[in-house]
Amino acid sequence: MPMPALVYSATRHRAALAEASDRDLLAALAADDEAALQELVRRKSRPLLQLAGRLLSDAEEAKDVVQMTFLRLWENRRKFDQRWSPNTWIYRIATNLAIDHWRSRKSRERGQEPFRLHLLGRGDAEAGGQLAALEESEVGAIFRELAAGLSAKQRLVFLLREVEGLSSQEVAEVAGCEESTVRNHLFNARKVLRRELARRYPEYAGARGAGVAEGAR
Repeated sequence: MPMPALVYSATRHRAALAEASDRDLLAALAADDEAALQELVRRKSRPLLQLAGRLLSDAEEAKDVVQMTFLRLWENRRKFDQRWSPNTWIYRIATNLAIDHWRSRKSRERGQEPFRLHLLGRGDAEAGGQLAALEESEVGAIFRELAAGLSAKQRLVFLLREVEGLSSQEVAEVAGCEESTVRNHLFNARKVLRRELARRYPEYAGARGAGVAEGAR
């Protein structure tokens, strides 16, 4: 009759993990607790899918990256540096995998939602209204053209800073570079997007469309 007691114990353990902090989950993970990994999967899958989807613009590829992220978490479960925030460490693993995946493509990756959100948030009212009326496929086509000149790091920094809302310090930690490098990547990404938007789609740039590239300093 030991089975019910074991089931009850496992249930209590999962309930405790559900209340644990991310840092405590990583500590449990380092102690080979598979239930902690399951809780991280439950807790982090959606935000990681959103991030990988924005980087890769492909839902299936994003799923592959997220699955690989959790595999890497398990493989490196004893390597978490307590000086880091858990999200920074997990995001860094996911973004590195996504960048590697993106770089392996023969064609430039596609994207639409991050650029749409950024334009709507920073363009003037008239330009934003016009852009909002576009079909998602049209927005995606515009972004594919404009982002063709962005490097992988420029795209990553742009998404983490402007779409995910991470601080420059957090972006630097995720991207593995200095904050000054983050600012340079962000400046150059905005410059490319602003230039290409004005050149190819002046009707969406508007008098204040410079905000697409300049953004908050």
